[in-house]
Amino acid sequence: MAKRVLLIEDEPNIIEAISFILTRDGWTVHTHSDGETAADRVRQLPPDMIILDVMLPGRSGFDILRDLRADPQTETIPVMMLTARGQTKDREMAMRLGASHFMTKPFSNAEVLEHVRSLVEG
Repeated sequence: MAKRVLLIEDEPNIIEAISFILTRDGWTVHTHSDGETAADRVRQLPPDMIILDVMLPGRSGFDILRDLRADPQTETIPVMMLTARGQTKDREMAMRLGASHFMTKPFSNAEVLEHVRSLVEG
């Protein structure tokens, strides 16, 4: 069975690019674009991993990550944070909150694929 990735992102071009990269590699990609309901979406059908944008409508990716790590049902799901804001303080905040990896936009297709594989397959 294909591994499932939940991509929580509100930028259509990023959604399309990442979905294409991962689907072509055999992943099942689900998408969600609302920060307000993202944590509920994760709990409804827990994925094998999450790619989470920092800046989302409704709530920030940092707030969502904090909620996911505080919930026993979702605390161990690998989360790769994705952001156009690559400042050191953003990276430090993500790692302090429990992100598995932090990636900045723009990114290379190979880089996304490599990190998704390594986070899920160990």
